[in-house]
Amino acid sequence: MGIRKLKPVTPGQRHRSVSDFDSITKSKPEKSLTAPLKKSGGRNNSGRITAAHRGGGHKRRYRIVDFKRDKFDVPAEVIAIEYDPNRSARIALLQYTDGEKRYMIAPAKLQVGQTVVSGESVEPVLGNAMKLKNIPLGTFVHNVELHPGQGGIMARSAGTYAQLTAKEGKYAILKMPSGETRMVLAECMATIGTVGNTEHGNIDLGKAGRKRWLGKRPRTRGVAMNPVDHPMGGGEGRASGGHPRNKNGLPAKGYKTRDKKKVSNRLIISRRKKRK
Repeated sequence: MGIRKLKPVTPGQRHRSVSDFDSITKSKPEKSLTAPLKKSGGRNNSGRITAAHRGGGHKRRYRIVDFKRDKFDVPAEVIAIEYDPNRSARIALLQYTDGEKRYMIAPAKLQVGQTVVSGESVEPVLGNAMKLKNIPLGTFVHNVELHPGQGGIMARSAGTYAQLTAKEGKYAILKMPSGETRMVLAECMATIGTVGNTEHGNIDLGKAGRKRWLGKRPRTRGVAMNPVDHPMGGGEGRASGGHPRNKNGLPAKGYKTRDKKKVSNRLIISRRKKRK
């Protein structure tokens, strides 16, 4: 899994790099595991833009990924590694011994032909899913549940992982991809290994148009707007715009928006690393 640098034959290709897609073994998705994906363009049911800089982009179909891994003690063979346009990670197509097919997030180094299984007393090897209470300390995991039975919601993007550092009573202590250390109920499921496509973060899009293919529209700086459009707009000449803040007036760059009374605060042992 690597990155291919394009030759600078056009201005748009001068800095552009793409994934080499070496790990992909199947080009078309399993039709029974896809669903239509409707685009909103960042607009709500009234037609007003509530999420800026969205719209356009290539048409996609959603891949139905099994984040719960709740088919216990039934071995599944990895029959393909596929590209998923809806996420940075690759997905693996599994075929269970009873014939059912499902998608899962593909961990790094997972190969076609390997067998994976989820359950209470399975081996803690690559691709297997099990409860945190049964996973050895120091193991790298991904697709971690926050509540038992919810399905994995943490450490799912390309190259990420959480590390199981300790167990205390009914809780397991995880070091998260952000650097945060937190407690998670030991009954929660997690998958062994790190998420694949680790070079994803090093890809250079190369041109603005490629950002548009991904459904991202141009962003206008607040200081370039009028006062009616943004709190940082207006002023004579190149005014700096005052204190940095977003379009709704909330301060940016260091202002904490997390609720101080949030119940899960007690589960966080140390906060994530600050940006320098």
